[in-house]
Amino acid sequence: MFKLRQHGTDTRTELAAGLTTFLTMAYIIFVNPAILHDAGMPREAVFVATCLAAAIGSAIMGLYANYPIGMAPGMGLNAYFAYTVVLGTGVAWQAALGAVFLSGCLFVLVSVLGLRGMIVRGIPLSLRTAIGVGIGLFLGLIALKSAGLVVAHPATLLSAGDLHKAPALMAVFGFLLIVTLDHLRVRGAILIGIAAVTALSFVFGDNQFKGVFAAPPSLAPTFMQMDLRGALSMGVVNVVLVFFLVELFDATGTLMGVAARAGLLADGKLTRLNRALLADSAAIVAGAMLGTSSTTAFVESAAGVQAGGRTGLTAVTVALLFLACLFIAPLAAVVPPYATAPALLFVACLMLRELDDIEWDDSTEAVPAAITALAIPFTYSIAEGIGFGFITYAVLKLCSGRARAVAPVVWIIALLFAGRFAWLA
Repeated sequence: MFKLRQHGTDTRTELAAGLTTFLTMAYIIFVNPAILHDAGMPREAVFVATCLAAAIGSAIMGLYANYPIGMAPGMGLNAYFAYTVVLGTGVAWQAALGAVFLSGCLFVLVSVLGLRGMIVRGIPLSLRTAIGVGIGLFLGLIALKSAGLVVAHPATLLSAGDLHKAPALMAVFGFLLIVTLDHLRVRGAILIGIAAVTALSFVFGDNQFKGVFAAPPSLAPTFMQMDLRGALSMGVVNVVLVFFLVELFDATGTLMGVAARAGLLADGKLTRLNRALLADSAAIVAGAMLGTSSTTAFVESAAGVQAGGRTGLTAVTVALLFLACLFIAPLAAVVPPYATAPALLFVACLMLRELDDIEWDDSTEAVPAAITALAIPFTYSIAEGIGFGFITYAVLKLCSGRARAVAPVVWIIALLFAGRFAWLA
């Protein structure tokens, strides 16, 4: 089924690679429920939805596309869901789930029609890079806030928190531990950091141990709770388009990057790209139905590839391990926000390394990219940042006499966001 010999691998190597990938991305079962709980979603049900969405997505990627890529609810997308869409606009989380579902359906459509590659190629690298960097800065701000290292201030908007408090000190320790372990190439560095801070919280915090194993909690509070009518009332441009764009760049970039590292590209192309894109799209739809934000390919899959993973058996192993996590709900429930904050901050730091890809010598490329990256955290909205960036890019190209260099898809997105800003005003 997986053509192991053809890919130069064996069962033992694939299983070990799957375990490696799982250890590097298992932090999501603690972080995702914590973030979506801030949006008012029931933590235990989101925990189950996270495990199931990761298992289903990874299984589809492994069995249908035969790629060693694990999938789970994406970082950045969950932050946009919770802090921008729900808390920022005041809409119900059910309507936000509806928007995720609609974006997933749109994803399926453009994947089937083969339009996804055309859209990605039409949007300049500078803007694609800036969106990732901006989301990294956004996650960093959320992490610092959750750790108590950054607090609101009436005069300066932001200020340093009280560094004498135990949660802040434990978060700093957790972050330094994660970075150190990652540098030493210890598998599961992020997971170890979360576990270490959680353990310290029983001694220096007010946390209480509730056990490790139990039957999975009920999924009923989030299962099929998406409100499609409510999602449409929010405006397609306002929410669905942003979900779609972020999912588009995140998933496509991850798929190509991990496949390149695994040596699965032929002449720079992914041989089964269509299957991988359909697997990714189906995972988004399934995740929304279960009750979680957008499911996407995880860049941490590169760790499994580094360990020798070359086929879908690696992804299927990841899926089975996420299913096993359903029985550790009590452990997930005791992880405090300041234990997941170091993981968020570390992921944020990694997302900033793409700044090198921006053409800093061309101001019509660099300035829109900088506007995008800065506006996302400072407006506390991925949507606003993307909108400002696309409009700035289109206007600068027009004013500099290079309008013909702008792809039609950029003009369309810029005009949609311009209309949205004008209408909201």
